[in-house]
Amino acid sequence: MIEILVLYYSRHGSTAELARQICRGVESVAGVTARLRTVPAVTSVVEVPAPPVPDSGPPYATQDELRNCDGLILGSPTRFGNMAAPLKFFLDGTSSLWLAGSLAGKPAAVFTSTQTMHGGQESTLLSMMLPLLHHGMYMVGLPYTEAALTKTRSGGSPYGASHVAGQVDAKGEDTSTNALTSDEQVLAQLLGRRVAELAFRLKRAS
Repeated sequence: MIEILVLYYSRHGSTAELARQICRGVESVAGVTARLRTVPAVTSVVEVPAPPVPDSGPPYATQDELRNCDGLILGSPTRFGNMAAPLKFFLDGTSSLWLAGSLAGKPAAVFTSTQTMHGGQESTLLSMMLPLLHHGMYMVGLPYTEAALTKTRSGGSPYGASHVAGQVDAKGEDTSTNALTSDEQVLAQLLGRRVAELAFRLKRAS
């Protein structure tokens, strides 16, 4: 069975919901399964270490899971146009995988969520691509041949799947939600499917 690691950090649940939709796309490809994982939060002052298993949600990712996956889809909320610190901290610890070339030649993709429409989605997606390119991974995006990419009025980018959490109604009141629009769901599933299909072809050719 070919396995795609869907690895993310989520603070309020929007990025986690994108991750679940991406897993659905991955597992729409016969012979491919998704492994959903997260990373622990980090703080500038640490009083107690993070528990080995989170209280809820998927388990924390391990280096071995990263080493053994056939593809990687990485997600983070936006922090001033960049990936969140917990995900960056995890990636900073993957030097041994880089030295061994463990991720080279595997497909990868990225996804994000922001509070506002112009909250730095594309720069965040690009920031997550950089370490993956250094690892020698094949980056997978979303093509404009997908109708949802051209008609979306919320999230969605050729760089990867995304979601706009913040919404303001006609009265100017905040109606923010973690719920994805139909276009955001379609694009997230498509991204997962594209990575799974490429991983399948690469595995079959090896």
